[in-house]
Amino acid sequence: MPTFEHAPPGDVKSGEKIFRAKCAQCHTVAKGAAHRQGPNLNGLFGRQSGTAAGYSYSSANKEKGVIWGENELYDYLFNPKKYIPGTKMVFAGLKKPLERADLIAYLKESTA
Repeated sequence: MPTFEHAPPGDVKSGEKIFRAKCAQCHTVAKGAAHRQGPNLNGLFGRQSGTAAGYSYSSANKEKGVIWGENELYDYLFNPKKYIPGTKMVFAGLKKPLERADLIAYLKESTA
């Protein structure tokens, strides 16, 4: 799995489209919204993996102990199952760098 030093800048509007198409069926971003199959992502940046209150994470996610930032998400979104072996997340990942950057730009704005 490639490791990237820095996530490139992304486009929020393009990221929103990616989120709606590939993430929204399992995740929400609004403060106070319920968890779905995946956790609500509100407050994601700066939070440790596996710690959103009220969501039942895999032990792999809890034990990873990563603090989510742009660069960590950029690596994670390439191939979640390789980044956190044993995760419950079934998403295969985003191989295109710009798609990952755009999604991260949207998440930064929508989960703050």
